[in-house]
Amino acid sequence: MRPRKPRPRKAGFSCLQKNREIQEITAMPFQKGESGNPAGRPRGARNRTTVLLENLLAEDGEAIARKAIELAKAGEIAALRMCLDRLVPVRKDEPVVFDLPPIETAADSVAAAARIVAAVADGDLTPSEAMDVAKVIDVYVGALATKDFEERLAKLESAANR
Repeated sequence: MRPRKPRPRKAGFSCLQKNREIQEITAMPFQKGESGNPAGRPRGARNRTTVLLENLLAEDGEAIARKAIELAKAGEIAALRMCLDRLVPVRKDEPVVFDLPPIETAADSVAAAARIVAAVADGDLTPSEAMDVAKVIDVYVGALATKDFEERLAKLESAANR
């Protein structure tokens, strides 16, 4: 067998040039970094598959639950877990029943923090629940500080304008 001779090619690789031309013709009408849908997805829009599954579960949810229980009684625990997780989702957070002193000023947050620490020490709150409550207090104190700053700024500006 004879070795093959390479085909002669035109200078400049015409196949690459054709690709560039096609890309230029079919280029997007938007500038780089500009969105084709600046308003974004409409509020409340959902995927068709999600809507379809929700409709199926709404119609047959009871039958699915009964079948899942039936399968669970027959030893199919995985089937029960899979179906019920979709029908009755696991609750992520439990409400925390906890008495806090009123917080009128930023200084009142110290008493609230002391109450949180005492509740964790007594076992009434878990550390993660305490962190969540402390974050709420922190946000509230930040809002109080902002309000106080704006009031003082307004007083200064009105005094300067006199």
